[in-house]
Amino acid sequence: MSSAIMYLSALLAVVIVVVMLIKKMDIKISLFFMGIILMFIAMASGNGIAIKDFESTGVFFLDPLKAIADQFKSIITASGFIILILGGYSSYMSHIKANDVTVSVLTKPIGKIKSVYVLVPAVFILGNILSLVIPSASNLAIILLATLYPIMLQAGMSSLTAGAIIATTATVMPTPLGSDNVAMAAELANTTQFAGLTASDYVFKYHAIVSVPTIIVMALAHYLWQKHCDKKLNTQKEVVEAGKIEDVKGGTFYKFVYGLLPLLPIIMLIVVFILQTVTDVKITLSVEVAVLFSMVIAIICELVRTRNMKETLDSTETFFKGMGNAMPIVALLVAGTTFVTGLQSIGIITALQNAMTNLHGGGMGFVLPLILVLLTALIVILSGSGTALFFAMVPLMVPLAAAAGINVLAVAIPMGLAGNLLRAVSPVSAVVMIVAGSIKKEPLEIVKRTSVPMITGVIFMFVLTMILYL
Repeated sequence: MSSAIMYLSALLAVVIVVVMLIKKMDIKISLFFMGIILMFIAMASGNGIAIKDFESTGVFFLDPLKAIADQFKSIITASGFIILILGGYSSYMSHIKANDVTVSVLTKPIGKIKSVYVLVPAVFILGNILSLVIPSASNLAIILLATLYPIMLQAGMSSLTAGAIIATTATVMPTPLGSDNVAMAAELANTTQFAGLTASDYVFKYHAIVSVPTIIVMALAHYLWQKHCDKKLNTQKEVVEAGKIEDVKGGTFYKFVYGLLPLLPIIMLIVVFILQTVTDVKITLSVEVAVLFSMVIAIICELVRTRNMKETLDSTETFFKGMGNAMPIVALLVAGTTFVTGLQSIGIITALQNAMTNLHGGGMGFVLPLILVLLTALIVILSGSGTALFFAMVPLMVPLAAAAGINVLAVAIPMGLAGNLLRAVSPVSAVVMIVAGSIKKEPLEIVKRTSVPMITGVIFMFVLTMILYL
């Protein structure tokens, strides 16, 4: 294949994908389609499909479809399965109202804080903790708008400050239950350096060292920035009636148990990780086993609460429906892999790897992570999607980092964190529009309040990552 055809094909494919992201079209179909087209171009130019040990069907126009099927089978049995059962467990927790209990228990102490600006970092950090239970930024914002927003106004906080905090609650909380962390850990586990890496290892050994300090820095930035902005406003105290989340009926013990259930998988993973770190105890606990064990405990709790075996067992259907709802995330992973396979087949990845070898030893190792973070910023702000680009880039991170001669963590962590942080800076993101509509403000007014804390977080986490992992 000539270099001109290779570069032109790759450029057009990337442009089409970026345009579809910005226009909020279904990115999965775009990635699948462009991946297939690129594979056809590669085959027409005499190249094969860039999948190890790929066996042709014998019919050229079926080969790209077989490549997709092979990738589905590979991903669905690894990271895809974990993502599916996480979706199922989250759905079941919502069905039995355990998520509501957790939110109710954790938000109750907030009402006792009377200082307006002490509430700012407190609610921000609490919201990040709740994102462990409710990973969707939009869903978490809706719940906090119904529960904490009235309390914040009654304490004397401006609606813009309260809205900005709620819009930024789902950020970079380190959790091995996050689908992005699961996908990245699975990709790293295929390398020699990180062979056998689990999602827990990735999050607790590498991700948390960056994300936890970043959350603290953003909480401080929120405090200072919201206080500065409020000084410029002459607002009257806004009061609304406090909302309520329906509790699971029962006594204190029941509420304690149900409040713990949504957090049980991550508590188990943290405990096992600590035991392995400080003792000689050898326990192998994967994310999927922790979730399945927690599901068994939840079913037992429901049997005790309802005393109705048929009702309890019928309700477990929610788990499997939740698995189905998580399938688009798995499909996005496969779609991203298909697109990357197309790029690899035409030879563009090899060309990029050769070009980046010039960065070796030149003190310019930060260039690749910086480019990817800036690209993430552009796409996220224009499209409002914080993770689509990251999932599409997961298969590329290891080879690009290897070509640049840098640790893949210096690429993976900044790009993943940047997408989640900058979502709240996009005026077209779902969470910003939901908050703006709920408090009757313009999205750009919310973005003005979220931009400084989030951009501060991006800069801090990038610098910290480069110091730790470059």
